[in-house]
Amino acid sequence: MKTRINCFISYAGHEQASQTIHELRKCQWVDRIFLLATTPIDCIPTGCEALVVSHLFASETIKKIATCSTNSYTLLYTKYTTLKPGMFALERMVQVAQDCHAGMVYADYYQASNEQLKPNPVIDYQKGSLRDDFNFGSLLLFNAVALREAAEQMIDNYQSAGLYDLRLKVSQSYELVHINEYLYSEIENDNRKSGEKIFDYVDPKNREVQIEMEHACTHHLKAIKGYLAPQFEPINFEREVFEYEASVIIPVRNRIRTIRDAIRSVLIQKTEFRFNLIIIDNHSTDGTSEAIEEFKADSRVIHLIPERNDLGIGGCWNVGVHHEKCGKFAIQLDSDDIYKDEHTLAIMVKAFYEQNCAMVVGTYKMTDFNLNEIPPGIIDHKEWTPDNGRNNALRINGLGAPRAFYTPLLREINLPNTSYGEDYALGLRFSRYYQIGRVYEVVYLCRRWEDNSDASLDIVRMNGHNLYKDRIRTWELEARIAMNK
Repeated sequence: MKTRINCFISYAGHEQASQTIHELRKCQWVDRIFLLATTPIDCIPTGCEALVVSHLFASETIKKIATCSTNSYTLLYTKYTTLKPGMFALERMVQVAQDCHAGMVYADYYQASNEQLKPNPVIDYQKGSLRDDFNFGSLLLFNAVALREAAEQMIDNYQSAGLYDLRLKVSQSYELVHINEYLYSEIENDNRKSGEKIFDYVDPKNREVQIEMEHACTHHLKAIKGYLAPQFEPINFEREVFEYEASVIIPVRNRIRTIRDAIRSVLIQKTEFRFNLIIIDNHSTDGTSEAIEEFKADSRVIHLIPERNDLGIGGCWNVGVHHEKCGKFAIQLDSDDIYKDEHTLAIMVKAFYEQNCAMVVGTYKMTDFNLNEIPPGIIDHKEWTPDNGRNNALRINGLGAPRAFYTPLLREINLPNTSYGEDYALGLRFSRYYQIGRVYEVVYLCRRWEDNSDASLDIVRMNGHNLYKDRIRTWELEARIAMNK
């Protein structure tokens, strides 16, 4: 008996659906085809059935799909554009699912535009792949038994987090397997650069969606014993004596256009405590080093050029933090950015004492190069809460800015010697034991311009970044599960 597949496709109109249906029917294993529509369909294509749903990714939709998944496998297509599977693509997905006993399989794909096919590889799923925006592509093949089992466990009625909740629950009992073969083509509608997409999850208009995602992720962490209750180790700020209360740390390489602005924004700070500025100049060649030297008359400015030439941003941070002149609190400033006004340092340091925390995260505003506000505007990371922030941190892709740390603990942990994700890894590690303080007023201006490191990444580099952050989450999750044991 041949394997049979039930297919569920998002319905945007007769033409789109008809083309996709035609492509699916080329596979003899395809049995029933269901159209997921948010309004009744006047003319249902021959041989198809309609399911009216409130939202494509709602819990109610997932449960309807599970009820109708009477065959061995369930295919879900999540885009409202035409799908074109490759030759024997569905057969290949079933073959791998059977061989691996997978709960779900997904594959690399092509993005079709103007009759051109652009390769879009995706990355392997791992335990720490908890981002709700993890890119599986748009074609998902579920083992129908795994799908129904997971759907039966879905007790919350999400409007947007249903599919996210489903794959988390499937992953608790089954593998989610990546087939690194290009098995289908889809039309890409989002043509923004990578640097324009990375802040979508903190866009204020998405707040209700994020709350649902957090709820689903928290339930998942509890199920796999990775959840941490809001119980934190206290901080003794008097354990060591420091010459300076605070040090601003700026790692920099070749930022001649912005480094002076960054330095000035530090030197104008008004505080009742002593602070300094430690700049780790990673062998700049564009005049940045000379620009820093313009400020050498100010004794607060410490200009370091590492002896090593193998340091990333994290390594440069370690050089600054372990310098004898580093203050009690180490406060971040990227060489592209500036502090909002002269009160930033005072506000950040005050938060340490008021909230008894080992790390403080501020609020920033997105601007263009000329400091004009740009969308999404103010990034306050309200998903970080005292009661659940340490758990939700495993779902989100960043922790905000500026970041500040209690130096004695930072010297114990250190940063990974990378130039991407090093701050996120540190935040997760701190949150495992200590409270993360929050400042919800804007204290930092984050410039977005063509020289940002993540302004326009190709798919290979973007995948590399996402894979590393997922790996960081996996390591942290494993450590938390071990703690709970």
